Amino acid sequence: MRTPVVDAAAVAAGVRVDLDALVEQRRAGERLPLRTARVRARDSGILASPFKGRGMEFEESRPYQPGDDLRSLDWRVTARTGKPFTKVFREERERPVLLCVDYRRSMHFATRGAFKSVIAARAAAALAWSALAHGDRLGGLVYSETDHRELRPARGQIPVLRLLGELVAHPAWSQAGAGPPEDPLVRPPLVRLRRVARPGSLIFIFSDFRDLDPGSSSEEALVRIAGHSEIVLFMIHDPLERELPRPDLYRVRDARSTALLDTRSRAQVEAHAARFTAHVAQLDALCARHHMHLIRCATDGDWRAALERGLGRRLPAERRKIA
Repeated sequence: MRTPVVDAAAVAAGVRVDLDALVEQRRAGERLPLRTARVRARDSGILASPFKGRGMEFEESRPYQPGDDLRSLDWRVTARTGKPFTKVFREERERPVLLCVDYRRSMHFATRGAFKSVIAARAAAALAWSALAHGDRLGGLVYSETDHRELRPARGQIPVLRLLGELVAHPAWSQAGAGPPEDPLVRPPLVRLRRVARPGSLIFIFSDFRDLDPGSSSEEALVRIAGHSEIVLFMIHDPLERELPRPDLYRVRDARSTALLDTRSRAQVEAHAARFTAHVAQLDALCARHHMHLIRCATDGDWRAALERGLGRRLPAERRKIA
């Protein structure tokens, strides 16, 4: 895939990403922990498995027991103690890390800071480098209304660079706001994700989750995946979505049309804030029911700090919400 030349001014303005900016996230990504709250699939495992067996990492030496593999005898300890000892290893398994990035029209928007899509790409890049540093297999799904790019999990630096290339070169950057609406007959991205996610995966989804309605096919797919994998929802929102500006009449526009936003009505302002609060409450309740994790980040916020707090607080038997 050929990486396009990106206008440096657009990158500086926070409305576009380029490959150099995503490669620069390597240092930040290598500091990110990828701990997991619990192991959901023994056959795939997450980090080091909780059971002992033949593997790559030495665990301990213990007295020989009938049935132990003679090839595992610890001859040094045996010679020193005069009694047979066996080496025990902790088996390590590769874990798929999937990064799912929403590039639909609502993500190419911000009134402050950087576009939601830019925040999503930067955060996904940092986590891609973190997966590489932890020796995990990396895969991804980058999607818009019209184009879905699917990357199967693989180890090494090449899958990381391939994902970064998709984040930069995805057609959504040139079609944002101008493409046709999403075809309701096309399977939603989270339904497609079920084909990629394998038991034991660690999955990050970067989106504003505007279409994650109760009872929808997207929610159903997410719940099914959460039954065998760990899911982190990284919700990106604009301050305007949380709270309307001071009372006035504003002209707003996108690539398709122009409209007037009237914030002089107190009832309209309160209804707007209530919709956002309800949306967040819905996501929070969904995560609580199905043991997922929610990290929130505003377009003018510090996404690195949000990730560090969110990943650092994902402790056993706990579910934390990061505002």
